[in-house]
Amino acid sequence: MGPGLIFVLFVGALLFWIINLYNVLVSLRNRVKNQFAQIDVQFKRRYDLIPNLVEVAKGYMKHERETLEAVIAARNIASAAVGKAAANPADAASVQQLATADAAVAGGLSRLFALAEAYPDLKANTNMLSLQEELSSTENKLSFARQAYNDAVMAYNTSTESFPSNLIAGAFGFSPSQMLQATTSAQEREPVKVQF
Repeated sequence: MGPGLIFVLFVGALLFWIINLYNVLVSLRNRVKNQFAQIDVQFKRRYDLIPNLVEVAKGYMKHERETLEAVIAARNIASAAVGKAAANPADAASVQQLATADAAVAGGLSRLFALAEAYPDLKANTNMLSLQEELSSTENKLSFARQAYNDAVMAYNTSTESFPSNLIAGAFGFSPSQMLQATTSAQEREPVKVQF
């Protein structure tokens, strides 16, 4: 074997290695996009249920108009944030906006359900019970979808930051993705004080 053949084999092996790393990064990036698409489906389902829930509650909660309007406003903001984040799940700012908007929706729904407890007829309404059950099921699916998305982001980010794939990632513009994290205040993270 001559030096020319050894050089060609070395360059071929190096090229094969670079192509393989690039393809792994593309696969991981696409997995992140796919997992976000799964979250997007559940968010859309959730946001489609909210107006129905509010409509059922309106007839009973005439004096709670402010809460009902706040839930719908939070839903609209979150729905727009999902669309923006779905367009580019790698954009950290849009994923963070989505997490913040999602927290506002969850807070609004919690207030709505707490207020519904004060209206026995509403609590017993079969449409309300059915919508609450569907929303609860959707929340569970969202939790699992968020976990799968965060797992995919972690695998992708680890690959883009690890040597030597970080060289390929930097050369071809693979940027880190943002995990979906709960947006809570420091006070909410403190342990709950229980007194008897």
